[in-house]
Formats: sequence, C-alpha cells, structure tokens
Amino acid sequence: MLLGTLLVLLLAGAAPASAHAALRASDPEDGSVVRTAPTHITLTFTESVGLLEDSFRIYGPDNRRVHMEEPEHAAGAADTARAALPRGLDEGTYTVAWRVVSADSHPVSGAFTFSIGKPSPTPPAAPQDHAEHPVTKSLYDTGRYLAYIAAALLIGTAAFAALCRPPDTGPLRAPLLFGWWTLLVTTAALLVLRSPYEKGTSPATALDVSAFPDTLSGRPGMALLARVLLLSAAALLLPVLRHRTLRTRVTAGAAFSVGLALTWASAEHASAGIQVPVAMTSSVLHLLAMAAWLGGLTALLLTLHRAKTPPPYDTVARFSRLAFTSVTVLVLTGAYQSWRGLGSWSALTGTAYGRTLAVKLAATVFLLLAAALSRRWTALLARPAVAEERVPALVGASGPPPEPRTTHVTTAPPEAVGPEAVHRRALRRSVLAEVVVAVAVLLVTTVLTGTLPSRAEAEAAKAPAPQVAGLPGAQALTVPYDTGTPGGSGTVQLTMDPGRVGENGLQAVVFGPQGALSFVPELRVTFTLPSKDVGPIDAGLTDRGGYWATNDLTLPLEGAWTMKLTVRVSDIDQVTVERGVRIGR
Repeated sequence: MLLGTLLVLLLAGAAPASAHAALRASDPEDGSVVRTAPTHITLTFTESVGLLEDSFRIYGPDNRRVHMEEPEHAAGAADTARAALPRGLDEGTYTVAWRVVSADSHPVSGAFTFSIGKPSPTPPAAPQDHAEHPVTKSLYDTGRYLAYIAAALLIGTAAFAALCRPPDTGPLRAPLLFGWWTLLVTTAALLVLRSPYEKGTSPATALDVSAFPDTLSGRPGMALLARVLLLSAAALLLPVLRHRTLRTRVTAGAAFSVGLALTWASAEHASAGIQVPVAMTSSVLHLLAMAAWLGGLTALLLTLHRAKTPPPYDTVARFSRLAFTSVTVLVLTGAYQSWRGLGSWSALTGTAYGRTLAVKLAATVFLLLAAALSRRWTALLARPAVAEERVPALVGASGPPPEPRTTHVTTAPPEAVGPEAVHRRALRRSVLAEVVVAVAVLLVTTVLTGTLPSRAEAEAAKAPAPQVAGLPGAQALTVPYDTGTPGGSGTVQLTMDPGRVGENGLQAVVFGPQGALSFVPELRVTFTLPSKDVGPIDAGLTDRGGYWATNDLTLPLEGAWTMKLTVRVSDIDQVTVERGVRIGR
C-alpha cells in the first residue's frame, strides 16, 4: 500500500528535470554575420557533455538541412563540441539546432543563428524541436525513482541482517528479493530507455538495436550496464558466501554496496561541477548512509511485526547505533553537498533547487524527531525486571541439613510483562512513523537529483539566453487587456519572427482572466511608424484554431514602431491597447 501510494505521487507530481548544462559560447557567435563561410561549428558549454549522432543540425537559407560530419569533442576539452562544415556554403542565414547530454545524464537542447555575407530576408524555417518526449521522460523518471527505493531496501536490509544480527531473519528475505529484482528490472528498463530519452523520441524506438552502441559509449549508459553486472554477480556469488565467515560476508556486502553507489555518483550531480573527486566520495557515503538508515528502518519494522522471535534489546540497540552513525554521515555529507549545490544562502529560497532542498531538510528534522522517540522506547525496553527468589536447597537423604542458600533468578514477573508489551508496541508505532517520513525524504531526494543545482543555475544565467529553435532573434511580448466587463480581461502573448526589417511571422495566443486559453471572436494587430509617417499596416491575423497568426507581415523600415492591439471578446465588447516595438535590421 505504501509503495502504491508512492508510485501515484511519483507519476502525478514529479517535477520535470531541468537541463544541467548551458551553452557558454559559440563560434560563429549567435546572431553574427561573418564575411566568409566558417570551416567548423564550435559550441562551448558550462560543463562536460556527451554527444549524440545528430547533436548538430544545421539548416540553410533555403530551409534545407546542411549535411555535415559527425560532431566530436575538441582536443582535451570535454565541454567543447565541434563539427566540420562543408565547403561552398551560400550567403544567407543559417540556423544551428543542437542537442547534447549533460555530465549528470540529463539531455539539453537549443538553437542559434549566424549569417554568411548578409542576413536572409526570411530566416530558415523552424526545425522540429524534440527536446523531450513526455511518455519517454515519464517512464524514465519513474524508473529512476523506483531504482532509488529498491537500492535503499536492498542495501539497508542486508546491513540490518549483517550488523544488527536479529535471531529470526525470515521476515528479511522478502524485502531482499524485492529490492534485488526491482533494482535489476528498473535498471534494465532505464538502459533500454536511455537512447530515446537522450534523443527525445518515442518509447517505441527503445528496441532499436543500432542505438545500443551509442548508449553504452556514454557515461550514463556505462553506469547502468555496470549496475546490471553488479546485481548479476551478486546473485551468482551469494550461494558461495553463505558458507563463509561473517567478516567475509560483511566485507563482500560492503564492496557490493559501494559499487552500486558509484553507479549513481558517476552519472549524476557529483560527476560535474567543482571538486568532482570529493563530491563523488561524498555522494557515495551519502547514498550508503541513507540506505543503511531508511532501508534498515523497514527491516526493523518487519522484524518487529513478523518475526517469530521478537528482536531482543541487543538487536534494537545495534540498529540504534547504526542509525546514529548513518545520521552523522548524512549531516556531514549533506552539508557539503548543499554548499556545493547552492553556492549562496539566497539560493535556498530563490531557486527551485534551494526550495526543494529546504523541503528535504524540514522532512529530515521530522525524521530525526521520530528517531529520538524510537530511541526512548528502546531505552525503556532495556530495563528488565529483576526479581529475587529464595530457593531452598534439597535436603539430603542422610546427614545434617546444609546451610540455606539463596539463588538469584532474573525473571519477568507478571506485573512487568504489561509495561514491556506497551513499550514494544510504542516502538513499533514510532518505527512505522519513521518509515513513512523516510519515504517522503526519499521522494524529495529523487526530485532533488533531477533539479538544476543553484550554483549551476547561476553559472548558466551568465551564458547567452537560449532561443527557440527556428525563431532567431524573435521578439516575445505579453500585452494585458481589460474591456471593463465581467470576464473581459486577460493577456495576449505575441511572438514576432524574426522581429527585423522585412517579412515577419506573427503568432498570438489569447488567455483569459484565470490564465486559461481563451477563444475570442476577433483579434487585430496594426503597426505604425510615427517618425516616418508610415502605417497603419494591418498584420492580417487569421484564426488558426486556438491561436492567431500570419506569415505575411512586412515592416519596411527600422525604428520605434507602435503596435496597436484590438481584442473583441463579444459582439459589443472590445478594447484597444498600444505597445511600442523596436524593429532593427
């Protein structure tokens, strides 16, 4: 039931992962006009990136795709990609659409333009932008979340069995098998979905065998393959290790757990940015401590409820010490990772990463409070009742009776059984509360791994602003309107492509007072250039079924134009709004 609830939350409320690399510079530069055709296209990013077969797509002035060589990394620069251009390129404007994979496994895409000789009167048409496929992304994110849950359950249950030594390990077999199978299946699914996730294509392309070599050549694909091999090796070695000493089993289990943790650390936030070796070490320790604590809690809860022999105080006390050590490691590594990801105190409330981190910290505080309550009930269980019984020695068949002796017997008298049962039930409830809050912490953690770190966001803000593919230099405007009648207010979002002298395309979408898409009987846009006494020029918008558009707006001169927007919301209600628009060459 708990797992089902978590799955519903994941599928319904998972936030989209932000791209974790940004374009820092390009050669040729965005919007530049070069005298002669360049020999290469070179892109430099804010972090190292992986390349796809079609990472670069270039469209010429005639709207046809320019055939070029496969992109590659510049010598000694994993954050720089380049591709050779063919000779004899014509004059005009070229659109470069790019798509790469960030070092922390998330794909990112964008576009920019440059011109050879002089800009084209009309820039190339928009290439198809496949930044992500919603079904593929949803499946991939769900697989990531399930893999985190399974890893915590597998590692934590194994650690509880080996280090806390409960007398009855029967209840722990089910979570161990469930964790192993779930982790194996989800990892295999992620490996299959990796290619369509990177390329932004449908899940139907997942079984394209020709894409697997490219998947396995990238760091995320190699990490997923290593995880599958580790799980398979563990299944083969487990029968052999059963007959070994406890120390050997613990050592093998520790090595296996570290290897699993590395498959995450080598392909996520820790593998990119500053202080990568320290960050990866911290990430491995953080994941292992999380699994030992949260997975161990689940194992303890099952032992308390289902074990034929109730766990003695020593077992609970050992887990208490294990949990305390895990919390200490989590605090230290979490503080370092928070500093590395945030970059500043203001980012804690001013960025999505900071706000998600704050939610995780708040949930962790509740988890610590529940853990403190569990330690209290554990301490009460450690106070067994002691009764002294005077037991007379048997009188011998002959001879004088011996001196009376007193034998001390530690028992739990009837009146002590009640308090102990109460304490044990209270411990079960407090551990259950810990598990529930732990699931929430794990959910927030998985969302956090898919959120752009604040430090990277600040660095990306210094990079050139991304443009919509195929809309080079486009102007975007949001114009509010209000007719003064009920339901007669809202906004109109307009995009003018390319927003320069000559032919332009104009698209307009009308939104109502609640931000919902609104369908109006008429929308009219005219342009006037007062300084040259030009206009009004009617854009000639037509209803395209949900939005208004035209491809035939010609603005002949540069300067400060006045755009007049008329919105008619009914047969008798309309309003006209003016807005200044700067048109350049």
